[in-house]
This record gives sequence, structure tokens and C-alpha cells, in this order.
Amino acid sequence: MFISWSDFEKIDIRLGTILEVQDFPKARKPAFQLVIDFGEAGIKKSSAQITDLYSKEELAGRQVIVILNFPPKQIANFNSECLVLGVYTPNNEVVLLQPDRPVKNGSKIG
Repeated sequence: MFISWSDFEKIDIRLGTILEVQDFPKARKPAFQLVIDFGEAGIKKSSAQITDLYSKEELAGRQVIVILNFPPKQIANFNSECLVLGVYTPNNEVVLLQPDRPVKNGSKIG
């Protein structure tokens, strides 16, 4: 199924830097609670099932690509405000999408 350019433009995909990473023991599947800085677009929280390949220590300060305009989703006692993007491996592990050089927080992907 094809989408139009106007469909693609509806998706607000931006770059942000992870400021904080916390364990999320109340999540049904293993996940971290992330706080991500999007510059002028603000700071948002996300629940991300990325515990298989990443530690909390290596995630802090990492730039990630995120969809900002999904509606917030309540996950256990946490309100996830954006979707961190990644690629699934054959073992269902998530490899994060990220730029190959530093970019300004909040930069729009297009």
C-alpha cells in the first residue's frame, strides 16, 4: 500500500537526546522510562522496550529518532508521550535509529 507525500508530512519525526533513563519494573515487557530533550519542541517521556541491547548508562546522552505526534499512551503508571524508533532484529531485539553525527535537538526528519 502506498501513502501520499501529504500522509508522510503528517508524521512529526524528530531527533532528540536522551537525558534520563530509569528502569520500568511495572511494564508488562522489559522497558526503560526515557526523558528526551527535543530542544524548542520541549522535553518528552517515552517507554521503550530496548533493554535487550542497551544499558541505562549507554543510553544517557544518546541521540534518537522519535515520532512526536502520537497521542500519549498510558503504560502501567507511566504516560508515554512519544515513540522511539528502531529496527527489529530476527530475535525481536530493537536496534535504535540514530544519526551518524550530532544534530540539533528537535531537528525534523524528512
